[in-house]
Amino acid sequence: MGPGAMSRRAIRVVAMLSVVAAAACAPPAWCTFSIVAYDSVTQELGVAVQSRAFSVGMAVPWAEAGVGGIATQASTNESFGPMGLAMLRSGKPAPEVMRTLLAADSGSAHRQLGIVDARGRSANFTGKLCSDWAGGLTGPGYAIQGNILAGEAVVQGMQRAFLETRGELAERLLAALVAAQAAGGDRRGMESAALVVVRPSDQYPEYRTRYVDLRVEDHKDPINELIRVYRILEGQRLAEAHIRYAESYEKAGRADLARVERDRVAESMAHALARKDVDASTLNGLAWICATNSVHLAEALQAAERASALEPKSTEILDTLAEVHYRSGNVAKAIEVESRALSYSPNDQYLKDQINRFKSGIK
Repeated sequence: MGPGAMSRRAIRVVAMLSVVAAAACAPPAWCTFSIVAYDSVTQELGVAVQSRAFSVGMAVPWAEAGVGGIATQASTNESFGPMGLAMLRSGKPAPEVMRTLLAADSGSAHRQLGIVDARGRSANFTGKLCSDWAGGLTGPGYAIQGNILAGEAVVQGMQRAFLETRGELAERLLAALVAAQAAGGDRRGMESAALVVVRPSDQYPEYRTRYVDLRVEDHKDPINELIRVYRILEGQRLAEAHIRYAESYEKAGRADLARVERDRVAESMAHALARKDVDASTLNGLAWICATNSVHLAEALQAAERASALEPKSTEILDTLAEVHYRSGNVAKAIEVESRALSYSPNDQYLKDQINRFKSGIK
């Protein structure tokens, strides 16, 4: 065989290897790191993920309360999401669902998959043709996986952060992402991130699929951006959700769990008050929720006063500040603040009714 033939053969081999490498993370592909997890106390299920690809939240995370959570990535087979949830919904455990999905998939060597069911059983898989470094870890209630990573330390850091962080599931999932990036993360860099958490509720069925559903589609620092928007959600809709769950637990005779939910609101308030860049809307929302439920009133006063300093002529914020004073037993101050709000909107009947309510002593 002449030197020309050898050169042509070498070129063909290189070309073939290039095709294989591309197939290991070819479009549609989300080469990334993720964690799927379950909270046995709240029965929440969640998925957190980051990737050097656009809109990772569109394809990788799937979850349904009382059913399970799934992360499908690498050379992504998005059908694993709905198909896997359907099998989990029928009662099949996570390991069996994983085996069934992969057995029917001709491209399984390029796939990566993590599954946790609603009993905390976990399983994950890394195909032999996924790009290095690729692998994962599982344990009771969690599955961690990643590919094209800086090394095994990435998934090890995620595991450690998840297990050592206290608080609600979303906080633990975000801590895992932060730890992954600190250990080197996706060696190509960062672009998008997502956080999905679902939670059972008969009264609020929307929480079964949309308790937390946040995406950062394209950002130079997607994990910190995800945390930033989560803090806004935490201080508004999640605070309201915690109060709803607290009331539900009280009715069910579970005062211990109700206390945990109210403590979550206190944690949200502490996070907001600790932020120098916190916006008036977040502070006002937290203060109103606390005031109208007569919880954490000292902190609510701090939040309402800071919100009012940011937007001194907002009648909505002044109304919240007045409500906090009233619930705290300072009726005179409540009337004074509400009267100030009325001066900015003299024809507002609601503000007039509030003043009359404060004077009458009606809660």
